[in-house]
Amino acid sequence: MRGQVTSAGGRGVGAWPAAFALACLGVVCAVLAGCGIRTTSVPVRAGGAPSRVPCELSSPNADTDDAAAPGVPLQVYLVCGTQLVSVDRTVRIPEDKLMADPVRVAQILLNELQKKPSAEEKQAGFSTDVRETLAVSGPREGDPKDALRLTSPPEDLPTHALAQIVCSFADSSAADPDESVALGGPSDDPVRGYRCTPALKARPDGVGTLGEIRPAD
Repeated sequence: MRGQVTSAGGRGVGAWPAAFALACLGVVCAVLAGCGIRTTSVPVRAGGAPSRVPCELSSPNADTDDAAAPGVPLQVYLVCGTQLVSVDRTVRIPEDKLMADPVRVAQILLNELQKKPSAEEKQAGFSTDVRETLAVSGPREGDPKDALRLTSPPEDLPTHALAQIVCSFADSSAADPDESVALGGPSDDPVRGYRCTPALKARPDGVGTLGEIRPAD
């Protein structure tokens, strides 16, 4: 019987290739680990870059295609991300008639806020929280002359909707001379003053008031 040829260490010659391969594999793994490369059993697919909401429009929005009709440019504030951003709108109505009636200005602005954003506005990330059923009227007896009353109490509106209304009214002739807005609801409760501040535009989730406003004696 022939004996198996062994090395000095007692292992068979046929076992050396396997041992050598395992040693090489260990060296490769060590090199990869040293380079910061981690092995994984789950395929990894690189995703696209996160989308960015620009909150900007390439051109003003016009309500109709009749460019020859007399119109007045207005600005309304829409929600974009976590802030309010002004958007240009064009109202097809003679300017002299519009500017002479603050209540009419307020209602037109409210109508614009109630409209669904255009395709371009949606793509830019704009939305509105103002309900379609909301309307506005002028002051009642005992109100300040610049007061505006909504068909819903301002404090019952969604905070973003109230912020949109306040800032849109404040940038128009519907506001008081000091650019504050006197708003009330359908009840006989006194109207309250609101102001559109940079802080409100940046965080429209809380609308503070200036307190009750009563007519001057």
